[in-house]
Amino acid sequence: MLDDLAPAFDILTPVGETWWTKRLGGVPDVGVVSLGRLDAYNEESDGATLAYVQDPLTPMEMRLFDLSGDNPTTPTVLRHTPALFDATGLVVTRHDAVADDGERIPYVQVGPPREDGEALVHLYGYGGFEVSERPVYRSALGKLWLERGGTSVIANIRGGGEFGPRWHQAGVREKKKIAQDDFAAVAADLVKRGVTTASRIAAEGGSNGGLLIANMLTRHPDKFGALLCTIPLIDMRRYTKLLAGASWIEEYGDPDKPEDWAFLQQISAYHQAAPGHAYPPILIATTRRDDRVHPGHARKFAAKLKAMGYEAYFYEPAAGGHGYGKDNFERAGFTALGLTFLWEKIGGAAV
Repeated sequence: MLDDLAPAFDILTPVGETWWTKRLGGVPDVGVVSLGRLDAYNEESDGATLAYVQDPLTPMEMRLFDLSGDNPTTPTVLRHTPALFDATGLVVTRHDAVADDGERIPYVQVGPPREDGEALVHLYGYGGFEVSERPVYRSALGKLWLERGGTSVIANIRGGGEFGPRWHQAGVREKKKIAQDDFAAVAADLVKRGVTTASRIAAEGGSNGGLLIANMLTRHPDKFGALLCTIPLIDMRRYTKLLAGASWIEEYGDPDKPEDWAFLQQISAYHQAAPGHAYPPILIATTRRDDRVHPGHARKFAAKLKAMGYEAYFYEPAAGGHGYGKDNFERAGFTALGLTFLWEKIGGAAV
């Protein structure tokens, strides 16, 4: 079970006509866990169970539980992947922002235990298609952000699947705007808690998350110091005409229907961008061979912002599909470029 974002597993044992239930221990409250039997077939299983466990500071571990014994909460670590960044002194904490309508919006914060208003924050979100953002081990972010003294935050905004179908439905179609406001509420809560200031918050999102970031630029520019908008969906007037766009009508709405365009235009950052605002610097990055979200979204948005005189940058490698490159070398370069841009724009030392 995903119990208020915590991985939870119950062991049920038949006792007569009832069941004896015990919660499995030995797994993190803030992390990601998957379980499976050790044996290939049910009839061979003796209670030995493998758990694959990770959290934002702990790389993947393979743990062995013996569920047939009296103490199933003490696992044996069989194997683990190597640590790829120095996590010394870092902590993982869970917090809640409050949205405009009173809904509680959870987020996970990783970094040094500080609330001095000076943290350099990397804020990430998605908020769509019932995708749950989980607190996994992110090696690139750890090496390029946390190890430099920064703080990372994952926002569990509506539109995702963290609390089941109702959480997803609370952020689709005309409610997509509400999901985006959730993200801005998390940024505001970081400032309210004394973790940082708006100018020291860098936000990143890709694909549907790119739509999110584009709307942070046009709708909530005062809450961020820099933005990274990758492989983004942006032009909501024409998205159904480009590549796989028509398959997303259930998520966003149909711009060819006047009643749908009435709310879609409010989150179409390409149409909402206007001169004379204090927009933060933004890097818009796509790939020339994106086969899901047409690179035209990013190209048009970058061109419009630059024509208006905003500090907008554009990056488009030749390959990579709907991702950050065709191989590990290209993906590493894409990631390093984006995180370095954000780090330096919000005041981090040049690297």
